[in-house]
Amino acid sequence: MKALTPAQLIRIEAEALLRLAARLEDGMSADFARAVELAVDCGRRRGRVVVTGIGKSGIIGQKLVATFNSTGTPALFLHAAEALHGDLGMLAQGDLVLALSSSGETDEILRLLPAIKRLGDALISFCCAMNSTLALASDVALDLSVEQEACGMGLAPTASTTVMLALGDALAIAVSLKKGFRPEDFADLHPGGQLGRKLARVAELMHTGDAVPMVSAATPMPAVIYEMSRKGLGMTTVTEGQALIGIMSDGDLRRLLERKGPLALSMTAGEAMNTTPKTIGAEEFAAQARGIMEEKKITSLVVVDPQRNVAGLLHLHDLWGLELS
Repeated sequence: MKALTPAQLIRIEAEALLRLAARLEDGMSADFARAVELAVDCGRRRGRVVVTGIGKSGIIGQKLVATFNSTGTPALFLHAAEALHGDLGMLAQGDLVLALSSSGETDEILRLLPAIKRLGDALISFCCAMNSTLALASDVALDLSVEQEACGMGLAPTASTTVMLALGDALAIAVSLKKGFRPEDFADLHPGGQLGRKLARVAELMHTGDAVPMVSAATPMPAVIYEMSRKGLGMTTVTEGQALIGIMSDGDLRRLLERKGPLALSMTAGEAMNTTPKTIGAEEFAAQARGIMEEKKITSLVVVDPQRNVAGLLHLHDLWGLELS
């Protein structure tokens, strides 16, 4: 057994990935493009990508199912051994089967081939051996071959599983791009946790209804100050009906008092308001709202509809904990 340092192990896997990238740019590019088309076609027919494998390939397969699902391609995992004992019923006509087998001779997967052919489902395989039974039976076989495993004995699947994972990710992302999957779609599929908060819409976080400070242009300054204090958001909108015509912020009020002194209290909101406030739409991402606030050094954004009616108010406090990158 050859002793390898951790750095050498990592380099073996990194070099395997670089060789995969080179194959994708060269002779394997047409096969990869065909695999993408098969997956997109499957989606048009409302089929699913059914990923199957066993052992470490099966574990990689489960991760790839998660990647397909999260990028807009319905997918499920079919354990190759369990499929032979009833789970084959998960497979339906119109599905696309993605079979993972380094050797291409995994018995449990080969025993699924008659059922796949009977249903007429397309078959993509990831194999290291392009002359294997699985590769030859596939509509598209993608080459996973590695020069060596990152293991002193050359036996434990390491470099090959790393390449398998990367190739599956590349396929899932290429399919999502081909289908026109948008950031908005990604947000809809990730509502939970920190990622969900990053992808939240303004509409989900904004203050609405009576929580939005609002005065008319004719409102006297003492009443403007009262509304700002009562709602506790450091500003108030100034409206004509529901239409936004300006805002008054704590900063606007402070600057007004510095300029006018006690005379400021005899003014109306319309006479003192900022007539060009920053606004945002309710369907924009909250991360975009925070970016605007940080760039413009402001603490609030008025949320308006296409007719510039006030729909809500978003405060910087509502975005605490939101990462921008």
